[in-house]
Amino acid sequence: MNQLEGASKNQPPLRSAKPSRLAQVMAFLAICVAGAGGGIIGYAYQDIQCDSNCGIRLGLYALGGAVVASVGVAIIVVLVLRAMEEWQGANSASNSSRAKRKS
Repeated sequence: MNQLEGASKNQPPLRSAKPSRLAQVMAFLAICVAGAGGGIIGYAYQDIQCDSNCGIRLGLYALGGAVVASVGVAIIVVLVLRAMEEWQGANSASNSSRAKRKS
């Protein structure tokens, strides 16, 4: 038996926990910008220390900086999206309970 079959007809339909398309796009852009910034910082950090031919090290430091920055921002983005969804769920629950009390 499906869980939805036993549900009451008076209950509102379940909402998806998926963030909006705008939030997903903004999160993706934030991760990309952080990766680019981390890559620039990693490159500049190694460029300051290098005196001669350091092409491979410059690339590795740029890649490492980009990865570290992207992963860090991705963790924050996931936490923000989850908190945003919980907040929206709490607001919709409180609004529906207010509507029930008024009627």
